[in-house]
Amino acid sequence: MTDQFVIRILSVDAHPLFREAIAAVIKNQSDMVLVAEAASGGEALQRFREHRPDVTLMDLRLPDSSGIEAMIAIRTHFPDARVIPVTTFEGDVEIRGALQGGAWGYIDKTMPPREMVEMIRQVNAGRKCVPPPIAADLAEPFGGKALTSREVNILARVASGYRNRGIWQRLFISEDAVKVHLKQILQKLGARDQPNAHTIESMRAAQTGQSPLLLRK
Repeated sequence: MTDQFVIRILSVDAHPLFREAIAAVIKNQSDMVLVAEAASGGEALQRFREHRPDVTLMDLRLPDSSGIEAMIAIRTHFPDARVIPVTTFEGDVEIRGALQGGAWGYIDKTMPPREMVEMIRQVNAGRKCVPPPIAADLAEPFGGKALTSREVNILARVASGYRNRGIWQRLFISEDAVKVHLKQILQKLGARDQPNAHTIESMRAAQTGQSPLLLRK
């Protein structure tokens, strides 16, 4: 197969073992090549600049940022970037954040390799690809209202474990503004409290600066 038909892939994941697994799967595909790997959000942007991959597989849990933040950073500089989040986290809130941030699909780390490579092919062909069960769940809006880009950014930081102070310092907005945004996000999530209990608990912890474990007592 000629190079012009080969899908060039960037793999971003904090865990070497999973990166090796991805590399092995891609190596067995005649129409794909792994052009680079990254273990953090900052490294992901650097590798993207260097290699301009066709498709990027992005872990949503990275050591220096969330995968959503890294994806938004890449798409800020390269709007046409096609990024597929990869995670074991099943919360629809995080998936929503990724899709609203510009993701082209969603891969669960338990997905069979044949399904993963087919999704890569679909995304490379210009088709957004979300597994049917997730698509059906995402069809229901957050209390009838969508999250704003600012709320998506804040939600990404909450998912990464940031508390109130860490959020406003990284976003360069006031602490009061963060509290207002967190309140609005909670209101939009209100209609789906039980499915998103873990994320909602984390946001309440972010508002108070407490550990989520303390809020359970």
